[in-house]
Amino acid sequence: MTEVQTDTPYTAGRPVSVWTSLNYFNIYRLIVASVFMLAVAFYPRTSGLGSQSLGLFVWVGLAYWLLAIFFYGALKRLRIGFNTLLTLQVSADILAITLLMYASGGEKSGLAVMLLVVLAGAGLVGQGRLTLFFAALATMAVLIEQGVRVIDFGADPADFLQAGILCMGFFATAISARLLARRVIANEQLARQRGIDLANQQSVSERVIRDMQDGVMVVDSDEKVRQWNPQAEALLEVRAPARPDLASFSVVLAQQYRIFKSNAREREASLRVPGSGALLRARFVHAGESGDVVIYIEDMGRIQQQAQQIKLAALGRLTANIAHEIRNPLSAISHAAELLREEKRIEGQARLSRIINDNAQRLERLVRDVLELGRRDRTSQEPVKLTSFLENCLEELAMHERIDRAVFALTVEPNAVLLFDRAHLNQVLWNLLSNARRYSSGKPGAIRIEARSMVPSGRLELHIMDDGTGVDEEARGKIFEPFFTTYGKGTGLGLYIARELCEANDAVLEWVGNEPGAHFRIIGRSQLWQENRNAEDRRE
Repeated sequence: MTEVQTDTPYTAGRPVSVWTSLNYFNIYRLIVASVFMLAVAFYPRTSGLGSQSLGLFVWVGLAYWLLAIFFYGALKRLRIGFNTLLTLQVSADILAITLLMYASGGEKSGLAVMLLVVLAGAGLVGQGRLTLFFAALATMAVLIEQGVRVIDFGADPADFLQAGILCMGFFATAISARLLARRVIANEQLARQRGIDLANQQSVSERVIRDMQDGVMVVDSDEKVRQWNPQAEALLEVRAPARPDLASFSVVLAQQYRIFKSNAREREASLRVPGSGALLRARFVHAGESGDVVIYIEDMGRIQQQAQQIKLAALGRLTANIAHEIRNPLSAISHAAELLREEKRIEGQARLSRIINDNAQRLERLVRDVLELGRRDRTSQEPVKLTSFLENCLEELAMHERIDRAVFALTVEPNAVLLFDRAHLNQVLWNLLSNARRYSSGKPGAIRIEARSMVPSGRLELHIMDDGTGVDEEARGKIFEPFFTTYGKGTGLGLYIARELCEANDAVLEWVGNEPGAHFRIIGRSQLWQENRNAEDRRE
C-alpha cells in the first residue's frame, strides 16, 4: 500500500516547469520591490522616486514589498488555479507600479518601463494566456493615472500622446510575448516527446543488449568498462566488480585492446578463457568521437555448432527418411532370423542366425538413434531433484547391465536441482554411464558421479568420471562427431545425441580430460538461476 506524500507540489494540472517559471517571476518582483525601498531609504532626494508624493511612494512601496514576500512564500501553499494566481499577481504589479509612477511624476519618471517588463514576463510565464487582458489592464491604469494628474496637478494634456504611445507598446509587447510563448510551448512539447522516445529507445536497446547471445562491452580510453551485458560475464566466466577495468574481465582482452588502440582500425582477435578453455572471438569497433570502444564477444564454439547443424540439417532429413525405409525390411529380417533359429538346421546355421540377429539389432539401434534426433527440439524443462533422480537412474542401469550398484559412487548436494527435460536427462546419463561402465575397471567406486553448484552464475555442474584408460589423443577431437565410435557394436551416435539433447535444454556437454579415465561434464541451469532471472524481471 503506497503512502500518500503530503509534500507533493500543487500543480493544478500544469507542468512543474510552469510553476517554476512563476516562482522566478516572484523572485523578480521581490527584487524590484526591495530596490525601490532601498533607493528611497538611502537616496530619497537624488533618486527621483517619490518626487511628487514621497509619502505615497513609501507606503505603496512597502505594501508592494510585503505583497511580493507573500506571493513568494505562499506559492506552494495556495490551492488555487494557475490563471487566477497569475492574474492576482499581475494586477497587483500593475496597480503598484502605476501608483509608484503617479507618486514619482508620471511616465517621465521611467517607471512605465517596468510595466513592459511585467507584461513580457506574464506572457512568457502564462504561456500566452490572458496576455492581451493584462495589456488592456495596464493601458487603463496608465490612462487613468494620466487623467488624474491632469485634474490634480494641471499637467499638460499633450502628455496623453506619450501615454498613448506607451499603451501601444503594451499591446506590442503582449503580442510578441504571446507569439514567443507559443514557440516555447511547441519546443517544450517536442523536447518532452523526444525525451520519452529516447527513454523508450534506451530501454529497448538495454533489453536487447541484455538478452543478446553475444557479449557487449563499452570501454573508455582509460580501459575502464562503462557498460557490459550479463553475457559478457558469462562468456568470460568472471564476476565483475562495481567499477571494473578491462583487465578485471580478461588480461588477454586488455592486451588486444591496447593493440587495437595503437593502430585505430577495426580489429578481430581470438582468446581462450582460462580454466574452461572456451574459444572466443572479440571484435573491437570505435563508438564515435567520444573515444569509447565497443567490444563484441562471440562464442566460437556456438558458431561452430551452428555451422555443423546447418551442414547436418540436410543429412538429418535424408537419414530420417532412410531410417523409416530401413525399419520395415529390418523387421522382416529379424523375424526371419527368429524362424531360422527354431527350424532344424545344419551345422553353421546357428552362427549365421546369430550374425543376422546381431546386425539386425545394431541396425535397430541406429534407426532409433537417428529418429531420436528429430525429437531434440521437443523439450519440457522442469526442476529435477538430482538426489532421487540419479539414485533411480543408477539402480535401473545396474539392473539392466547386471552389474553391482557399488560400481557407481554418487556425490550430490542435498538441494541440487537442475532445469532439464526429465526424459532427455535420463537418455544423456544413460549414454554417458554406459560408456563409463564399458571402459572402467568394474571395481567398487570405479565410476564417480558428482553434482556441484556454481553459486555466482546460478549454474550447476554434473561430472561423470571413470577409472578407465580415457580418451586417446587421436579421438579427442572426434568423440562428439556423428557416426564416430571406437566400440565395435556401437552406432557412433550416443555422445552426439547426448550433446544435442543438452543444447536443446540450454546446457553444455563437454569432455574435460582424462583423470585417468574419461571425465565428462554437463553444465546446466539450476533452480537458483531461474530465481535470479525472475527477480531481475520483477525489478524491470
